Amino acid sequence: MRGPKAHVDPHRPVAFFAEEELGPDGTLWPTNTVLLANRECPFRCVYCDLWKHTLDEPTPAGAIPAQIDFALSRLPPARQVKLYNAGNWFDAKAIPPQDHAAVADRLRGVERVVIENHPKLCDDRVLAFRDRLEGHLEVAVGVETVDPAVLGRLEKSMTLEELERAVTFLKRHEVAVRAFILLPPPFVRGDPVPHAVGAARWSFEAGCEVAVLIPLRADTEAMRTLAASGDAVPPTLSDVERAVREAAPLRGRRQRLFADLWDAEATFGGEPEAASRLRRLRDFNDGRL
Repeated sequence: MRGPKAHVDPHRPVAFFAEEELGPDGTLWPTNTVLLANRECPFRCVYCDLWKHTLDEPTPAGAIPAQIDFALSRLPPARQVKLYNAGNWFDAKAIPPQDHAAVADRLRGVERVVIENHPKLCDDRVLAFRDRLEGHLEVAVGVETVDPAVLGRLEKSMTLEELERAVTFLKRHEVAVRAFILLPPPFVRGDPVPHAVGAARWSFEAGCEVAVLIPLRADTEAMRTLAASGDAVPPTLSDVERAVREAAPLRGRRQRLFADLWDAEATFGGEPEAASRLRRLRDFNDGRL
C-alpha cells in the first residue's frame, strides 16, 4: 500500500530547526531539533508515515555525526537537542553504535538530549549512551494508547506490559521519559478525547516527565483506507484543545504536557476559530496558560 519514498542523503539531515520548549524548570528552553536520515524502522506501525524519509539500507558509519555537524553548525546554541530518527536510536542498523561516542562529543554543553526508541529496545544500551552524555538523557517512546485491544491492532509489536517495563526501567536508571500519545489512534470510534486523556493519565502515573498529544494524520494509503472505513478519524482542533484541557490537571510537579502542532495551520486552518484555538494551544505549550 506504500508509494515511493523521498530521496534521502545519508550524510544530510531530513530537516532541522530551532524552537523553544517549556523545560523542566518551567522556563522556555532554546531547543534544536534534528530530523535524522537513517535506515527505516523495522517495526510496522499501521499509522506511521515517517518511513517516507528513510533509507532502505543500514545507515553508513559516520553518517549520523556528519548530519548532526551539518545541522548544529547552522543552528544557534541550545540547552536542549532533540535527535529524532523516525524509529529507534538503539536499532544498530539505524544508528550505528560505533557512532555513539562521536554523537556524544558533538553534544557537549547540551543540558538535555532527547532521542526516540521502541520500548523493546530500552535496555543496558540506553545506560551506556546515557553515561557518554554530559547532559541528561530523555527517551521518547510511542505510548499511543493504553487500551490493550486497540494497541494489539496497531502493529507496534509490543504489549502494555512491555511498555510498562520499559518506562519503569528508564525511570529506575534516572532517564527521563517522553510519551507520544495519538489523538486518537486508529480503531477508536466515538469521542477521541477520553482515550487520549486515559493514556496521558497512565503516562504521568508511570512517571513520564512529558506527554505529547499528537493529532492523528491520515496521509498514507493505509491510513486513507482506514479512514474510508471509519477506523481512523483525525481529530478536530476543538478535540485537541479539549484533550489538553482535560489532561492538564493530571500532571504532577515538574511534569509537562504538550499538544503537537506540527503543520497545524495547514491541517486545521479551515476550521472555525482555528486562529484563536491555535493561539491558546501555543500559549499552553509555552506555559502561559
